[in-house]
Amino acid sequence: MSDNPPTRPCVALVDDDDDLREATAQLLSLAGYRVMEFSGGAEAARTIGPDFEGIVLSDVRMPGMSGVDLFRLLQERDRDLPVLLISGHADVQMAVDALKAGAWDFIEKPFAPDALLAAVGRAAKARRLALENRALQLAAQNAASSAILGETPMIRRLRDMIPVLGQSDIDLVIQGETGTGKELFARCIHRASARSRHRFLTVDCATIPAAIVEKEMFAHGGLLSTCHRGTLFLDNLDQAGGELQSRLAQFAEKRAIALETRQPEAIDTRIMASMGEGGRDRISNALYHRIAGVPLRMPPLGERRADIPLLFAHFLNQATERLGRTAPPFDDSIHDLGAREWPGNLRELENFAERFCLGLEGHRDNPSTKGATLPERIDAFECAAIRQALMEAKGEIARAISLLGIPRKTFYYRTKRLGIDLRAMRAEILNGK
Repeated sequence: MSDNPPTRPCVALVDDDDDLREATAQLLSLAGYRVMEFSGGAEAARTIGPDFEGIVLSDVRMPGMSGVDLFRLLQERDRDLPVLLISGHADVQMAVDALKAGAWDFIEKPFAPDALLAAVGRAAKARRLALENRALQLAAQNAASSAILGETPMIRRLRDMIPVLGQSDIDLVIQGETGTGKELFARCIHRASARSRHRFLTVDCATIPAAIVEKEMFAHGGLLSTCHRGTLFLDNLDQAGGELQSRLAQFAEKRAIALETRQPEAIDTRIMASMGEGGRDRISNALYHRIAGVPLRMPPLGERRADIPLLFAHFLNQATERLGRTAPPFDDSIHDLGAREWPGNLRELENFAERFCLGLEGHRDNPSTKGATLPERIDAFECAAIRQALMEAKGEIARAISLLGIPRKTFYYRTKRLGIDLRAMRAEILNGK
């Protein structure tokens, strides 16, 4: 659950009859829908794209582009977009043919308001689930890179655990500072599991008012019903109130809701939860020990500084593709990112990379990196990180390896690949150059 109130479902209403369109729009608005009105198919087609968040309700017979023609065009853009057709008696066969081709439903004139609202409600729910599934798939793809990218031992260990935890159905709790990728890591495990075809439901325990706990979460058909056979992710569990923790402990034990009724609703779900550093003391034992089958910890950037150059390059590459821009040349200060403090962790570093891409972070022309490719810039980062570690270690290679947090074999492999003369660099540092 998010901090923002849920957006009202949207309906694109297409009808050339002004009076009927106005009356139908009023009916939908009173029922809680946001209505976008169009007087013709061509006008609607110019606005409705493949990522349109709502559904389409269109009359069949219209001058110019008919409702069926509009449906066919929109189906080419997005096969999952529900299009409902309103038809007069003479157009029933046309609407039936459209149904066979994939139209969501058709409603014959004159229609009963309840029948129209019921059909729109089913279509809106299907659209919401389809878009949510797309968003989850995209988030999981991003998670596979941004949450577990890195070569420090702790990150490699977490990355290696994903397929193992995916094959298991054991509940788990992930601890870590804000922005360390706790939810993204949980999504990776969900995607690697047999539950990946079903919903990954995120519930932010810090934002749930006590008044809606009973009504919206634990009742028949409530929020928890939607993650049946999927994964329930309890974000910020250590910020949950006492009543919510008590009900969650009961749910974790019974895996059912509406327990006070004669026929409780069984929910087959895997529970994952996140908590902040030191949050264990704010979670009741009754709840914690029921869901902490595997306790995990996502390390902050301060404990994986050797990964920062690679992470920054990754985020910068994402920003350049997303914004359609060319990354500015790096300056000397960018080479020292590993020495900076990042209290916001991955999230802060990603935001910094986007600002850098937009030119909002200071950068001066650096001859060594100006015009360089992304791999060349990554190499420059690694060289700077190794030099920084050697300087901090006063030339002691073993200590520098420890500061970088990488295996000795990896250290020597990288220095050889980068053409770094360790003996010369060490002598330079010891001589104070």
